[in-house]
Amino acid sequence: MKQDRSEAKEIIIEVKTPKEAVEAASRGATALFGPSNVIPPELEGKIKIYSEESGITVISLKSPSDIELIYRTAKTGAPAILIETSDLRIIPLENILAKLEGLDTKIFVRVDRIEDVETFFGVLEKGVDGVVYRASNMEEVSLLRDYLNYVRHVDLVAAKVKDVVNVGIGERACIDTTSMLRVGEGLLAGCMSRMLFLVHSEVIGSSFTEPRPFRINAGAVHLYTLGPLGNTYYLSELKAGKRVLIVSKDGSSRIATIGRVKIERRPLIMISAEFDTTDGSVILQNAETIRLVSRNGEPIEVTRISPGEEVLVHLSGRSGRHMGMNVEESINEI
Repeated sequence: MKQDRSEAKEIIIEVKTPKEAVEAASRGATALFGPSNVIPPELEGKIKIYSEESGITVISLKSPSDIELIYRTAKTGAPAILIETSDLRIIPLENILAKLEGLDTKIFVRVDRIEDVETFFGVLEKGVDGVVYRASNMEEVSLLRDYLNYVRHVDLVAAKVKDVVNVGIGERACIDTTSMLRVGEGLLAGCMSRMLFLVHSEVIGSSFTEPRPFRINAGAVHLYTLGPLGNTYYLSELKAGKRVLIVSKDGSSRIATIGRVKIERRPLIMISAEFDTTDGSVILQNAETIRLVSRNGEPIEVTRISPGEEVLVHLSGRSGRHMGMNVEESINEI
């Protein structure tokens, strides 16, 4: 059967001891690479195991002639080839993938840096079938799991604002990320998980403050926001090192790591909205630097929003969450 490289990709964690194998699996790894004798029997059948003994052919790419070796190996029916090199540039990899088009051999690449994962998955648009990575610490396994499975797009609709009211003083959370955010990007946040509002970043300044392009003043500490896997967090749970889902006005999304969370007492405003039969609300700091996003994708200051205007929201389709995950039971958040 012809190999379709647009299918799901694999991030394979290289392990050298049984302890590493068990810990990697506990952190969410879905595939391991290592000698058969380091894979504990209890993991067999529960996680994909790759090894040279099980049929992976390891080829070092040092010269153009090695590309021919890879091709000849694939032609013999090898189920998978792991390419390793000290300098795997994009062009040689493009040549390899083009030459193997139509063959049933999976192509894996050994990578040394986490930031290379996205690059190799995108070569020739379809990319390699997987990467093999030797984690320097097990937290990297969680990071790679998030990258592989993160929500890459969320549906946004325009909800009509019903009411805008001051709700007094309370704690709100500023989420300072380690990324430079763009106009149109922000966090999804809401009082109810069924409707999350797109809260714009502070990439735009005001007459009193400079832009803070890394920051989202996301709202009151009880609000839900989305994590990379589509799970929810309370804003009060967020802290340095955690990752959140950054969403753009077109629904595209990416992961950002939190560098700092600032929780302070500020005057708050509640904005309620509805879309068809679904309603929801969000409580934000009452200041001109905090913005939602209008139907046409423009940031709009919460101090100027009035009933009848439309703002972008995400509808979860379910009414409740338990421990951050969607649940199929009767939960009514009001």
